[in-house]
Amino acid sequence: MTRNFKYSGAIVLGMHDALVSLTGMIGGLTMALADRKLIILSAVIASVAAGLSMGASCYLAEKTHENNCAVRAGITTGAAYIATCALLILPYIIIFDTYYAMLAAFAMAVVIIFGCNWFICRKRGCGFWRHAFEMLAICVGVSIVAFAIGEFAKFSLGVNI
Repeated sequence: MTRNFKYSGAIVLGMHDALVSLTGMIGGLTMALADRKLIILSAVIASVAAGLSMGASCYLAEKTHENNCAVRAGITTGAAYIATCALLILPYIIIFDTYYAMLAAFAMAVVIIFGCNWFICRKRGCGFWRHAFEMLAICVGVSIVAFAIGEFAKFSLGVNI
């Protein structure tokens, strides 16, 4: 395996977890809060904490499998997580309407999913569409559940921010 492609699993782990968790989170926050600055603040805090956690978890998992490159794999996973989150938060920074920002973040997620899968499938010679749509379906499913939770929490708790 080439050096450039050696850590593709670590990149996909960090990127995909960020896509699934942060799109769900920002979707839920957008529905529950609708306050752009609170969404950005919450997303940044959660992204950094989760990115560090993902990196540490990857390191420990690789270390358990006696991988000599466990540190590099952990750093790669954490960096991929945080970089993906930064791209998903960016629309909230530049677009002031939270619903349009949410749509832009979801569009960014689709671009990231298709771009990553295109690159990996091109290198490995595997079926692009199946991999891309599987990752997209998981991301969409989690986001829908988070929307529902956000609306239910907002209604149940009487939160109107």
